[in-house]
Amino acid sequence: MYDYIGGKLVFKSPSHVVIDAGGIGYHINISLNTYSRLGADENCRLYIWQHVKEDALTLYGFADDGERRLFMHLISISGIGPNTGRMMLSSITPAEIQAAIVSGNVSLIQRIKGIGPKSAQRIILELQDKLRKEGPDTLTVVPINKTAKDEALTALVMLGFAKNAAEKVLEQHLNNNSGDLTVEQLIKFALKTL
Repeated sequence: MYDYIGGKLVFKSPSHVVIDAGGIGYHINISLNTYSRLGADENCRLYIWQHVKEDALTLYGFADDGERRLFMHLISISGIGPNTGRMMLSSITPAEIQAAIVSGNVSLIQRIKGIGPKSAQRIILELQDKLRKEGPDTLTVVPINKTAKDEALTALVMLGFAKNAAEKVLEQHLNNNSGDLTVEQLIKFALKTL
């Protein structure tokens, strides 16, 4: 599984790009959102999701990890495939999609090409709680210099714990203990408490 591919941007179109990484040209499908965020720079980095079928191996690229996470949520819905997910991310911004799902705005999601009323309702029904649980900052770029608390919180959310509850437990433990705590110590304490 690829996490990201970085290299020289050889070709750019609204539907796909070709990135030369180590002498290999990767054909990567992208959304219009990612296309608009790619500059004219020769070098770029795209976060990748790999789709494997018996007759094809397809790469989908995203400008940031938040867009990729939203895409993966969307394609987890029955009837929403990678191309429909890409179409959704091309029609409106990831932040607008997330806000529409969390607020239950069926009409906005239904306006996206290929999404009917039943699909829009199913998307909201299945993703509303997940996206609420992750919080509004799900689509923000993850800071590079993370603290032990940030890394522990990210791990706990990935394990399925509510972000707010995990954050409160970590704050409580950090306030009660002086000194530097490792990520492992914080996670172990939180797992015992949550």
